[in-house]
Amino acid sequence: MKNNTLTAALILGFSLFTLGCGEQEQQTDTTPTPVPPVTDNGIPVIKADSTYSVLTQYDITYAEGLTHNTSSTSPVAMPQLLDVYYPNNDSTNRPLFMFIHGGGFKGGTKTKPEIVEMGNYFAARGWVFASIDYRTAEDLGVIQGMSPEQLLNYYQGIAPTEWIEHALQAAQSADEVMQATAMYTAQRDAKAALRWLVANSTDYNINTDYITVGGASAGSITTIALGISELEDFRDEISINDDPTLATANTDQSYKVNSMVYFWGSNIKLDVFEGVYGINRYDSNDPELFMAHGTAEDPVTPYAEALELQDIYNDLGVHSTLATLEGYGHGAWHAQVDGKGLFELTFDFLVERQQLVVE
Repeated sequence: MKNNTLTAALILGFSLFTLGCGEQEQQTDTTPTPVPPVTDNGIPVIKADSTYSVLTQYDITYAEGLTHNTSSTSPVAMPQLLDVYYPNNDSTNRPLFMFIHGGGFKGGTKTKPEIVEMGNYFAARGWVFASIDYRTAEDLGVIQGMSPEQLLNYYQGIAPTEWIEHALQAAQSADEVMQATAMYTAQRDAKAALRWLVANSTDYNINTDYITVGGASAGSITTIALGISELEDFRDEISINDDPTLATANTDQSYKVNSMVYFWGSNIKLDVFEGVYGINRYDSNDPELFMAHGTAEDPVTPYAEALELQDIYNDLGVHSTLATLEGYGHGAWHAQVDGKGLFELTFDFLVERQQLVVE
């Protein structure tokens, strides 16, 4: 477990960095496209090239979560939204890829242009691709000047008492406490989003035996914690009496993540979880992992974080692949390795490790 000094330093790094975001309008193409076959053994068939037109559904409410605005004294429920990209075909056997945006747990958007591009890339080849929003620090009100007791009451139902108490010990400012709190809410929401996708899998013809979760930066940190933590983690620490919005979060659903995709992230959230609860969640049943991480100096998520995760996976005997982005820093969406970009590298990993059928 990293000590509180390093945890606080990483939280501070995120407080100094928020990924740029942009809205992008998507056009829906309803041109009929070929229907992929279903293999006899139930393995999804995907396409090597962009084949299908992509249908997109925007701003679907997958759950609610408690939030504060700048003037509220009691938390209020806010819808949490996702977008779904899916191929215009009649397949009944599609793999799922859920992606989590970055933004330092301070902000960010599911419609970041690179994520929109990624969604179209994978949906055009046969995946159902979901891009999610989640609660960030900008949804957690104003806490400057509050005593610890006031803060605990202010965030009751939003994050567990023990999580806030740990944040108060590790953080050096009110902003860092908010950011640490947002690390919890982001995780709670990402798990709710995946449960919603499982609950609605028949609507999108998703094969839930082929689930990939990925993210960039803060989204990558959330990805690692989603895939490795237990189903009850970031779900059962708060009662439904304190957080009535749990009733909207499909808490009866379960899932198994097959693969994780990590762009310039870290395992800090699992370190914080261990610091709060004294539980190390890594084991030999963890999902396989693809990482893309730059070597340039990066105070937010240094390359050493990828090497640490690689060592953990090696010790557990679980497969991982690290694509080292030589000379690139944070947010290297356009980096290449041996002439292949991040989408193609990810595609190759998922096809090989999930043994998907490619046409």
